[in-house]
Amino acid sequence: MLPLKEKDKPLVQKLLSAGCCARCVLRFCCVGVQAAYRQTYQDTVKELQAFISDAENGKSKDSAAPEPAEENNKSHDAAENDKSHDAAVPEPTEDPPSKRMKLDHGATGDQSEADAAAEPVGPQAESRVCVVCLGVLQEFCDRTHATKIAEAVKAENYEFDTMVLSVSLPAQLCVREHSCWLHVKKEVREKSMALDKDDVILVKEAFKWTVQGLVAKELGGVAVVTRSVFEVGVEFTHPETDADCHFLAGACPDCFKPTKNKQSVFTRMAVVKALEKISDNKFLKHYPCPPTRPASSCSTQDAQCLHLSVFVAGRYNKFCRSLPQTPWVIDGERRMESSVEELIAAPILSAFRADGFNFSSSGREDVDVRTLGNGRPFAMELLNPHRSRLNRAEMRQLQETINKSSDKIRVRDLQIVSREAMGRMKEGEEEKTKSYTALIWTQKAIQREDITFIDDIKDLTVDQKTPLRVLHRRALAVRQRVIHSMNTRFLDPHHFYLGLKTQAGTYIKEFVHGDFGRTKPNLCELLKTDTDILELDVESVDVDWPPAIPE
Repeated sequence: MLPLKEKDKPLVQKLLSAGCCARCVLRFCCVGVQAAYRQTYQDTVKELQAFISDAENGKSKDSAAPEPAEENNKSHDAAENDKSHDAAVPEPTEDPPSKRMKLDHGATGDQSEADAAAEPVGPQAESRVCVVCLGVLQEFCDRTHATKIAEAVKAENYEFDTMVLSVSLPAQLCVREHSCWLHVKKEVREKSMALDKDDVILVKEAFKWTVQGLVAKELGGVAVVTRSVFEVGVEFTHPETDADCHFLAGACPDCFKPTKNKQSVFTRMAVVKALEKISDNKFLKHYPCPPTRPASSCSTQDAQCLHLSVFVAGRYNKFCRSLPQTPWVIDGERRMESSVEELIAAPILSAFRADGFNFSSSGREDVDVRTLGNGRPFAMELLNPHRSRLNRAEMRQLQETINKSSDKIRVRDLQIVSREAMGRMKEGEEEKTKSYTALIWTQKAIQREDITFIDDIKDLTVDQKTPLRVLHRRALAVRQRVIHSMNTRFLDPHHFYLGLKTQAGTYIKEFVHGDFGRTKPNLCELLKTDTDILELDVESVDVDWPPAIPE
């Protein structure tokens, strides 16, 4: 039995006469029992018929044989009876047949909107579409539609343990619900019912209560929860959305701003905002109350699946002096055939069956710079992965696949990390240190003793104006950086190796050649001769992340 009470009867009659479907009647009566929505639509209709018929029969018995003492009250009773009929059937022109007769499927003669709304959906469903949910809770809450959703999920071949069902509804449902609420608002107040618009069950909640259990069963009993990394989205659309909402654009123009990514200004959020601003009187001047019967019901798009991102981290070495970190494209033309990012990403994307990725690292090296030592930390955000878990052996195998694919790079400590852990790679970006080895050329011939003083320089502060070579992608500024220590190894009168330990973000090439005086002090000034850098290697990036994995 539906959890409806005696006080709900006038509200039920008014909703049915307005053209609401059976489940929307339950919503406006604030029925929060999920089982009431899960029963078939036909069963819900039958119970509402019985509920109304009981009410009408009770009134008929009360007025069938009035006692003589009540003769003086007959006019008052008739007035009350007429008021009740007015709530169920607007503006009757003659005495209507009994409610039992009108809700009987075998009845003949004309049917009111209440009859049409209360009857099961059939071949003439177009003329009986709910004025509020536009058919969402009539046509799409059965096993057939649940199977369709489940089949769409199976076709995508995701791996998941739980799922959340999300529902997107046409914006005009908010308008129609508001109109219907204003229609019953007076009845609610007259009956002193403790009911507020916020108490009405949302269409999307009623839909989920009805469908998600059926979908879960079709998927083998997977748990449908309120929060999950895997989401199945069901979107409903309606051809009359703009027409239903158009009056709001004139009444509340500030709520509707055109955007590049939206096909219509009548988004759900914008419509909700407008309905909060518009007064009841102004609304009723522009929109019918109750809503008019729609010409058609909603249609649904194919279910869309989305898995939250998975994050993979590790460290990489780069052994090639002609390999950029990321794809190198200038004026639409690719300059190098591959990149560190692509060599690492291709096998990972394949293993997780992801739609795409975002690559980030702890700093970056130039195309002609090698990264040695224990490598540079990197992380990848895998977008919409169809597979989200690999065990330790599978991750080790994936790492080997990457390493065997090219001799230009090598990956270590490959692992899945959390979104929160990603932030640790960037923590203290400017406080961490990096170590380098540079091969230096000097214009003036030098002796071993000419460079030994460099070994004694500690915590040298340099001012670096944004280098000319990166000015196209970095803002013009003067940045202070610290070179913590340096050491030298003499090779010949024009060459020596320079080791440096610096604050992260220091431009080493510019420190060596001075960048036309944009970096001060620089090695040219220290040695009093022109110097240039011939080769540069990153020896270490001092970030203790991600955690090392024993070989």
